[in-house]
Amino acid sequence: MPIYNKLVRDKIPKIIQENGETCKIIKLDPSTYFQKLKVKLKEELNEYLQAENDEDSVKELADILEIIYSLSVIHGKGFEEIEAARQKKLIERGGFKEKIFLIEISKV
Repeated sequence: MPIYNKLVRDKIPKIIQENGETCKIIKLDPSTYFQKLKVKLKEELNEYLQAENDEDSVKELADILEIIYSLSVIHGKGFEEIEAARQKKLIERGGFKEKIFLIEISKV
């Protein structure tokens, strides 16, 4: 039987049971949950980087976004505040739409 030892979405145990299988789960304490979310973020980022088409890429980005939602709650912020911080940085520093790649900076 495979051992996963990883954070999964809330409905995964029910889906496993509906497929006629059983699973062993535990509920994480807040500190461990925070650490496992970080691990999950790295996992999903790697899956995004390895995605070979737009459809898979979008699915992985959705997973990353769900983790960001969860992390924002841990940090005492709603996603609206995360979006406001993103908008502020966009106004102050711009986005990435211009595809600018900085090579070097030198004194004038």
